[in-house]
Amino acid sequence: MNDAASRLPASATLPAEVRAAEDRAAAYDWPAITGELDGFGCAILPSLLAADECRAIAALYPDESRFRSRVVMGRHGFGKGEYRYFNYPLPDPVGALRTAIYPRLAGLANRWNERMGIGERYPVDHASYLARCREAGQTRPTPLLLQYGPDDYNCLHQDLYGDLVFPIQVAILLSEPGEDFTGGEFVLTEQRPRMQSRAEVVPLRQGDALAFAVHHRPVQGTRGVYRVNMRHGVSRLRSGRRHCLGIIFHDAP
Repeated sequence: MNDAASRLPASATLPAEVRAAEDRAAAYDWPAITGELDGFGCAILPSLLAADECRAIAALYPDESRFRSRVVMGRHGFGKGEYRYFNYPLPDPVGALRTAIYPRLAGLANRWNERMGIGERYPVDHASYLARCREAGQTRPTPLLLQYGPDDYNCLHQDLYGDLVFPIQVAILLSEPGEDFTGGEFVLTEQRPRMQSRAEVVPLRQGDALAFAVHHRPVQGTRGVYRVNMRHGVSRLRSGRRHCLGIIFHDAP
């Protein structure tokens, strides 16, 4: 168990929705997950959400009252498709999962920054980190719901909004490959100094979550530690409709 996980509050003291998310998060092998993140920049959390939960979250997309803004990717050169940023308060179980997962990643995030010579350190609980975001003028929620149709795609990018950046984020696939859609694979790339880029296509099923590096991570080389630059995107959807939930831990200005 990492240091952050060992300092988590007793679940009996938490609100019911947070307690349920905490119980889900506690079921995973976090040393193995952080090991995958260290080694490859990403790690799958299988079946974080049940199929009915995935459908319920995806069904929120037309409800404008739930969201603060809508982005049509083609208008900004981001790709094709669209997404909406949630309003506060975040719906169940989005906010509760954000609260429960963050402390299990904070220890690794701090180790990454230490290895890369970055001075910022992250508090053990998400409420404290959001307070830090507010002090920096980053007050708008960043969790988002993405929707893709045939021939839609998401260009390789990094989810950076302000000066404060938590270096790991989570995406949860809400649709079932082969049934709801075809194509639309999740793609990660890493660029190492003076080397060709490496690409990874991550196989996800409905309800699976992927934790992955937001923008860079440390890698041990023959001459010491260097930063690997990370980007992520979605390949072209061949058919159907694909929904994905993005959980980003820093807020936006």
